[in-house]
Amino acid sequence: MIKSKEEWKKKLTSNQYNILREKGTEKAFSGKYLDTKDEGIYHCAGCGAQLFSSETKFDSKTGWPSFDKALPDAVKLCDDYSHGFRRTEVICTKCDGHLGHVFNDGPTKTRKRYCINSCALNMKKS
Repeated sequence: MIKSKEEWKKKLTSNQYNILREKGTEKAFSGKYLDTKDEGIYHCAGCGAQLFSSETKFDSKTGWPSFDKALPDAVKLCDDYSHGFRRTEVICTKCDGHLGHVFNDGPTKTRKRYCINSCALNMKKS
């Protein structure tokens, strides 16, 4: 999904643009989906692609919604050295929007903790 900078700015809020297009991060414990327990699917706020199921969401106590796995082919992972050390960035496969980061310290069998910005998501209840 290719859009110009101006097209993205028209489509997204300023917070969404900062996170999805400029790789920003929302303030910890501030996101609208941090404590959400509703059942449904989390979609990319940029393009609407399905990303995560509520069945994989857990409370990581880190300040961001966390999931132990993404839906098949929904995200791609890239090395991120922007803070002077290696992290793994999570990107929407469809629109290349920055979603957050994944860490290998999750409490479930997958050992994954997808730490995702609420601003990058729209949840559709089932």
